[in-house]
Amino acid sequence: MLEFTVNFLAATMRTATPLLIAALGLVFSERSGIVNIGTEGIMLSGALLGCIGSLMFESSLVGAVFAMAGGALLGLLFAFFTVTLRSSQVVVGFSLNIFAAGLTVTLNRLILNGVRVTSYPSYAIPGLSQIPVAGPALFNWPLLVYFALLAVPLSWFVLYKTNIGLKIRAVGEHPKACDTVGINVFKMRYGAIVFSGIMSGLAGSFISMGQLSMFVENMVAGGGFMALAVVVFGNYSPGTVLVASLLFGASDALKFRLLMTPVGIGFSQFMNMLPYVITIVALCFFAKRSNKPACSAVPYRKD
Repeated sequence: MLEFTVNFLAATMRTATPLLIAALGLVFSERSGIVNIGTEGIMLSGALLGCIGSLMFESSLVGAVFAMAGGALLGLLFAFFTVTLRSSQVVVGFSLNIFAAGLTVTLNRLILNGVRVTSYPSYAIPGLSQIPVAGPALFNWPLLVYFALLAVPLSWFVLYKTNIGLKIRAVGEHPKACDTVGINVFKMRYGAIVFSGIMSGLAGSFISMGQLSMFVENMVAGGGFMALAVVVFGNYSPGTVLVASLLFGASDALKFRLLMTPVGIGFSQFMNMLPYVITIVALCFFAKRSNKPACSAVPYRKD
């Protein structure tokens, strides 16, 4: 039982980390009034670019930079179509996902093709990592896991206690009023989208370099859509997004635990559905109660 608990906690943290990183970035873009459906494609691109950077320079840090740079570029592309050209955010997002899916398959077969790369090293926190049960599961991780946890209070502070956070929230609620008082709505939304792209690219790199040490085609497997659901479930706030990420991570970890049981083997298809079923149920229960911005997914037209 003790071993099961340790493994379950470790699996929860492993699967929740990319969701949390991507979701924290999405909180800012969602609060600015932009629904980034293209998160799935950005995470997938980040997973590939992280491996390419790690392979070329034999450094996981360079891989992370590659992933963030790719996420920023795709975020700029998404922002250009949705903010400047005022195209449908849903259509552009799905187009970005399709583009990323094809591009990553092509580049993977040309450059990586199953090659293992330098992964994110783990760092045990002295003292805390020796705590029974919780120690190995919570305090012996790559730096990105600690970064994700520290980013929660930092994101909350920026969003609710700084001038830039106030502007981000304001352009999502009343962009016309913001424009009237001199706040550049386009600039704020561009910045929020690019930041979301950077975080999504970094989240994707954790999937490839923090879990497998290699790139597998379509390995994100709906993680970008789950990150969007985490934001809705977490009511667009960093603190509750953390709770939602852990819940979704636990559901994914439970899936793998159940697959190793006789029941799971016989009903593997249903076990694989578990995280997505929980996602749909969470959206159904919390979508109407969510605190989403008044102008969410509404392009701003400056008269």
